[in-house]
Amino acid sequence: MLFTSLGFLVFLAVLIPLYFLVPKKIQWIVLLVANAFFYVYAGTRGLIFISVTIVTTYIATMVISHLYASQEKYLKDNKESLSKEAKKAYKNKMQQKRRLVMILCAVVSFGIIAVMKYSGLFLRGTEFAQSLSLILPLGISYYTFQTMGYLIDVYRGTYSPEKNIFKLALFTSFFPLLLQGPITRFGDIGKQLYEPHTFNMRNFTYGLERILWGYFKKVVIADRILIAVKAIISEPDEYNGVYVLCGMVFYAIQLYCDFTGGIDITIGIAQILGISLPENFLRPFFSKNIAEYWRRWHISLGVWFREYLFYPISVSKPLLKLSKFTRNKIGNGIGMRIPVYVATVTVWFITGLWHGSAWNFIVWGLLNAAIIIISEELSPLYAKFHSHFPGLKQKWLYRLFEIGRMFFIMCSLRVLDCYRNVGTAFKAYSTIFTRFNYNILTDGSLLKLGLGVLDYVVVFCGVALIITISLLQRTGSIRDKIAKKPIGIQMAIFAALLFIILIFGAYGIGYDSSQFIYTEF
Repeated sequence: MLFTSLGFLVFLAVLIPLYFLVPKKIQWIVLLVANAFFYVYAGTRGLIFISVTIVTTYIATMVISHLYASQEKYLKDNKESLSKEAKKAYKNKMQQKRRLVMILCAVVSFGIIAVMKYSGLFLRGTEFAQSLSLILPLGISYYTFQTMGYLIDVYRGTYSPEKNIFKLALFTSFFPLLLQGPITRFGDIGKQLYEPHTFNMRNFTYGLERILWGYFKKVVIADRILIAVKAIISEPDEYNGVYVLCGMVFYAIQLYCDFTGGIDITIGIAQILGISLPENFLRPFFSKNIAEYWRRWHISLGVWFREYLFYPISVSKPLLKLSKFTRNKIGNGIGMRIPVYVATVTVWFITGLWHGSAWNFIVWGLLNAAIIIISEELSPLYAKFHSHFPGLKQKWLYRLFEIGRMFFIMCSLRVLDCYRNVGTAFKAYSTIFTRFNYNILTDGSLLKLGLGVLDYVVVFCGVALIITISLLQRTGSIRDKIAKKPIGIQMAIFAALLFIILIFGAYGIGYDSSQFIYTEF
């Protein structure tokens, strides 16, 4: 039951009024039942795996909590008799026990992902790998990362564990988050999911506007431009040179509108229910460099990797020892950077794996790491350049150049995402610089990709609208600004957006509105 299906709209139409009509003390139970229905609808096999994650995480967090309580009681009861060294030794022993419990639980959950999602990386084409891909649980990456973040936070003492396993199940399986995030932390939505909510017209209006905006991006722009993207990447020998350049730009448009559209729908649904979710994008294509881009794109995933992977790796004992050794033998500068760069490469390697069990994603991740590290190494050179031209950064033309440079680099990296084969991707990309067939931009060749003139006009106008809205968003929420307008203008804007979706949405033969790109990740 995906967001673009009629069944999902019926599901929402039943759930939302029911949620607010039932007694407030059982609203969370209604949500839990809705989650179960949503998940079972996608396939009963997946229910086994999410249940294993929920149960093992619940047991592990309760054991960790018990170990914390036992430690506090023992130290309190033996406060006078224990020496400082004995207390320290006891604390270390208990911490090792808690760490062991956390690791065992993480191995179970991440082990499921490793077997179900990544066996195909080494067993591609075998009957075993194919059978696993057919039963890949819905949202496994999202609910696993979210639940493991909760486990680590409990281990760190950030949160007390949820003692009600059904409430933990609600946090793990909240249906809008299953398809493509955002990956939330227990502190962000845990309390919101369980507390009572009263119907609020402002939340309903804001949420509905956000949902419509998401459908506009998805069905009007993303699903339309997808036709041209598929045509270009399906025949790399025929569509090369400038075709590849166009495909890069088209895919950037499709990916952004598809992913952010789905997130808009997710956040809108949650807001109608009275639940506030964190934003997952912050105008990423206005970034000036790759590092800034990734701080603005899929924010929740970046935060997860930074909090639970990058920082722990960079301050781990082996890397600190390596850093100390390098500082003594080679130099302080290189020694200090080694932990950061090793952590960066590791995180991006895993980020590539997270996106898919294929070598193109791994290469894509490592290239991102390489560009970020090279940019960091060149930062003194950049600083020296800007010291000679102090006013350059304030000039709009130079800022536009930085944005264009970042956009081109990101589009270049995404070629690996498009072609899904490392050799094919590099071969196709190289033709941009060897096949100068610029005539296709003016001789009507782009009209042979499955899109007509009207389709390109719709995409162009849609992208222009998104850019305009993004620029206006920098001075405050668009929905807040609309809410201050007379009710007639508000209704006109709402009706116009709904009309555009219904009239210009990409439906029918040749279009596929059934799958969001990041659902497969």
